Amino acid sequence: MAPRAPRYSKEEFERRGTELYEQKIRPLVEQGNAGRVVAIDIETGDYQLADDGLEACQAIIARRQDAQLWCVRIGHRAVDRFGFRSTVRQP
Repeated sequence: MAPRAPRYSKEEFERRGTELYEQKIRPLVEQGNAGRVVAIDIETGDYQLADDGLEACQAIIARRQDAQLWCVRIGHRAVDRFGFRSTVRQP
């Protein structure tokens, strides 16, 4: 098995992941799932909803080992945070 490696720049990961989430996935998962994590394969659009990023990513990798994964925490600007600043999205 070949080692997993990114095939896109950070900017392209962000662009693809944000576009997929905002246009296709967010309307399907947002209601009732605040704080949960969505992992998205930016090449196929496949996604997995879970309580943490590792669980979500492992589920997609089990389906497609070379998935290019991007994650977002529902209702937050970031998956994780450092320090005391809130990551909750403001309306």
